[in-house]
This record gives sequence, C-alpha cells and structure tokens, in this order.
Amino acid sequence: MSDVALRMEHIYKKFRKGEIYNSLRDFLPAMTGKMFRGQELNVNDKREFWALHDISFEVKHGESLGIIGKNGAGKSTALKILSRIMRPTKGQMIVNGRLSALIEVTAGFHPDLTGMENIFLHGTILGMSKREIQSKVDQIIAFSGIEEFIDTPVKRYSSGMYARLGFSVAAHVDAEVLVVDEVLSVGDYVFQQRCMERIRSVIKAGTTVLFVSHNLKSVTEICGRAMLLEHGKAVTIGETDAVIRKYLDAGNPVEIPEENKPAYISSVKVRDRAGEQSTFESGSTAWVDVEVTAREAVEKLAVVIWFEDETQYIIFDTSTERLGYTPFSLQPGGIYRCTFELTLNIAHGTFHLCIAIHRYDIEKSYDRREPATTIFIGSTTAVRGAVNCFPRLVESGTVAPSTQPCEV
Repeated sequence: MSDVALRMEHIYKKFRKGEIYNSLRDFLPAMTGKMFRGQELNVNDKREFWALHDISFEVKHGESLGIIGKNGAGKSTALKILSRIMRPTKGQMIVNGRLSALIEVTAGFHPDLTGMENIFLHGTILGMSKREIQSKVDQIIAFSGIEEFIDTPVKRYSSGMYARLGFSVAAHVDAEVLVVDEVLSVGDYVFQQRCMERIRSVIKAGTTVLFVSHNLKSVTEICGRAMLLEHGKAVTIGETDAVIRKYLDAGNPVEIPEENKPAYISSVKVRDRAGEQSTFESGSTAWVDVEVTAREAVEKLAVVIWFEDETQYIIFDTSTERLGYTPFSLQPGGIYRCTFELTLNIAHGTFHLCIAIHRYDIEKSYDRREPATTIFIGSTTAVRGAVNCFPRLVESGTVAPSTQPCEV
C-alpha cells in the first residue's frame, strides 16, 4: 500500500466572471438586455481566470499540511477539489482512504428538524451509517455542549450553537483523510480549545489532515508542513515555521529606507538556539537581533523594542538605554548591532514585535518598524490574557459546613 494519503498533480481550475447561461430561459433575457445596451454577446474569453494554476503536492499518511495565503489565493478552491465538491479543469487528484471535509459544517442542516434529528441527517450526508451515528450520538452531543437543547428545532439555535453542533458531527466521522477549512473559530474560547484538542487527537491517531486557516497560530500548532498559495500558484512548500515567515515577509515587505533618514533599522531577526523562528513556547527564551545603519553622523541613540497584541495594546516595552547601556553614536556608513535576550512569559496568542531608533534627550525618533515581525506563542497551560504566570493548583477540596450554632 502506498504511504501517500493524497496527491495533486498539475491541478488547474478555471472560472468565469459575471453571468453564465446554462439554459435558454436564462440566455434569452440576457441576450435581449445586451442587445438594447449594445454590448457584445461573446466576451467569455475576456472573463476567464485561473483560480488554481499548476498545483502539485502530496501528503503522506498521518501527516498534517497547512495551506495559507491571502483571500482569493485559491485555498478553498483546492480543498473543494480534494473534497470532490468540484472538479479540476486539468490535472489529476488521488485520495487513498475515506475522506471527510470540515468546510461548511452546517451544510445539510434542516431548520425545522431538532438537533438530534439533524445529527442523523448531517451524519448521513457525511457518509456515516445509521449504526455508526447511533454508536457516537452521545459523544457528539457531549462534545457540542448543547445537551439541554438537543430536542429543540435548530431554527431556534443561536449561530454559535448551530456551528457547534455541525462541527461536533463532522469531527466524529472516522476519516483517514480530514480536510479542514476555517472552522476552528466556531463557538466561544473554551469550545475553540476543545476543537483544537479534537484535531490534535485525530492527528495523533494517524489521520491525515489538510488545514486551511488565516489563523497562523493554529497552523503552527497543528501542521508539520505548510504550503503558501498566491494568485492560485504554490509559492513554497516546506517546514511550517519557514513558510509562515515567508508569508509574513511578503505581507510586510521591508521598507526601502528613506534617504532623508540619518539612521535606519537595517535588519531584525528573532531566533532561538536552533535559529530564526516565529513560533515559541510560553516561558521559552528568544533572542532579538537588531542592526542599525547610519547615513549621517548621529549620536546618543537607543534601540527600543516592544510587543503588541492583536488589538495593538502594548504588553512589553524596553530599550538599550533603559537596560543600562550607554547611548551609541555612529559615523556615516557605521553599523550598530545589539541582541536582546527575552524570557517569553507570554500567554498563548499572536504578538507583534516592533522596533524603533530613538534619542531620549530630545525625544526624537529616527526610524520605526511597526511591526518588524510577528511571533506565535503556544502554551500547554490553559491561561488567558497577555501574561503567563505558570499557575499551579496546590490545594483543592470542599469544606464541611460548621456545626456550631450561630450567635445572635
């Protein structure tokens, strides 16, 4: 048996913009309207575009591959072809094993049916037998967390409850290949963590996973390899951290230093002992290497670094001068390098590292990079917020009520 779970070989997918007429009923009114507007009827060639262009990759059994890229890059189209929702225009696709797709997790739900009835309906659509659904129905309901409302028609559910039930059914399909497209953001924080744990457990059990998401932190946690798509083409495929760095660098290109800047930030790198990284565990050590280049003579400078969360709230801020180092001066063409050692006692999340060159005595900023790069923090401890205090529960238990009478 081949060790390849799925493979795409030179896949192309073509679409057309605008209207497509599949029947005489649609064509005649459109033709009449175009005649009155004086438009040409045969403009199909001008409206064609390629959503996927020569995509080739393979994923082995038990491997997890992330697919990242901007909106419109072709990520969802690739997954729909793999899921056999649509056919490629050209190319060959091979899937070895039973495939399940977490794409539209509530597709197939009937609003007038109860949650319980929709479990059987949705499970059947996903390829589960009645006996298989019956054996797992209690697990599905418990995972969704909506036991109290399972006999209520789903049209009365909130959008979160609707999505939770859909994910719960789809996540319990015994698939050899699992395709996941932006569905791990359903529900509240606790349920999202439960979804992540479920995906990790199916990977650990040997299921092959293809994961599409704009949440790069989730991609780093789930996937060993990643593929970057851009305008329907595979830019790079490789180790997840390296692919994400390439994606971030493309989204935040290094600015060409303005010629009127006397000094500018010429290089920023974040690394661990193994080399440049974008993913770290909470509590681990990171080193930030900063290089400053001068065009003119400058003096009394300091390098400032700070972290911002995804809401641009500053959670950490320091500088070479605040750490006790004498401000530095440079002559034209001179280079200054420094390295900050940081202990990342930061909670699980995505954080942006920003850098500035500043002169404190006259409060002048020479250059700023906001952000200079982005890092992702993972944690095995269930904490929320910006800081990880590494909590431990050292004592727990109930206390018997006092039997002493209350004094009046």
